[in-house]
Amino acid sequence: MQHVPLGRTALQVSRLCLGTLNFGVRTSKDDSFALMDEALARGINFFDTANQYGWQIYRGLTEEIIGEWFATGGERRDKVVLATKVFNPMSDWPNDQGLSARNIIASCEKSLRRLRTDWIDLYQMHHVDRAAPWEEIWQAMEILVRQGKVRYVGSSNFAGWHLAAAQEAANRRNFLGITSEQCIYNLVTRHVEVELIPAAQAYGIGVLVWSPLHGGLLGGALRKLEEGTAVKTAQGRAMVALDTHRDTIAEYEAFCLEQNLDPAEVAQAWTLSRPGVTAIVTGTRTMAHLDGAIRALDLELPDGVLKKLEDLFPPVGKGGPAPEAWAW
Repeated sequence: MQHVPLGRTALQVSRLCLGTLNFGVRTSKDDSFALMDEALARGINFFDTANQYGWQIYRGLTEEIIGEWFATGGERRDKVVLATKVFNPMSDWPNDQGLSARNIIASCEKSLRRLRTDWIDLYQMHHVDRAAPWEEIWQAMEILVRQGKVRYVGSSNFAGWHLAAAQEAANRRNFLGITSEQCIYNLVTRHVEVELIPAAQAYGIGVLVWSPLHGGLLGGALRKLEEGTAVKTAQGRAMVALDTHRDTIAEYEAFCLEQNLDPAEVAQAWTLSRPGVTAIVTGTRTMAHLDGAIRALDLELPDGVLKKLEDLFPPVGKGGPAPEAWAW
């Protein structure tokens, strides 16, 4: 397993981050325990969750499952770099959401109890809160860091200028600020190449990628739909995008078959190879999914394959960062 620094910090994280979105919902507690054990045994030391995960049953369920797993011992908590998130509503009450100082601190305390841990390694803002000033956000995060309840702060679903504004505000306070940004990035959705990733690189912010398969679209969607084995592919983001990209996905799957390559492994390997990417968050539901993600980590795509992928899934504008992506 490859381990790299998280952004400009000295914290070492695996390039595969175990995503837990399915835990307790599509993946049973026993199977979730088995996946976490296997991930740790394979050298994956980076686990990602959120306070809201499990909302289909009840908010906080996934954190509780992880907490139960930590409680089984074996130095599990000490070995894991644990990331969770704050922002999304945890109830219908107005102050039980967003990035107010009140909610940041209260949500952290509740996550700690559900996770059965004394600290969170990476506390991520799940979305930008346009109503919350950075002075308020950083004051709350500084309190949690001083108390030893949070080690590092991250963001998710930010724009490039949000990273810049947040980091400049943190710098004025002599605070470390944002160490990672978690964003959607894959062959189908390449918008972050224009401004987000350049901003992250400029500030030494690690990039964590969620949905490298675009909800299953790039994981053999058409074949699975034909076989009747599609789960995530048959709903949500993948199903919506399939209406627009059906011909391209068909050509992509045919090309992968011709090259004797698995579509899911190709898509993940491509994302891992992109400049600025620290790790991908692999939302595995099964051991087979975990095995495929690990194989993708070692898969080096030949130049011919990379060129074909660029032809099938072109970048935004002229490619590269702004403003050259659309100017000159």
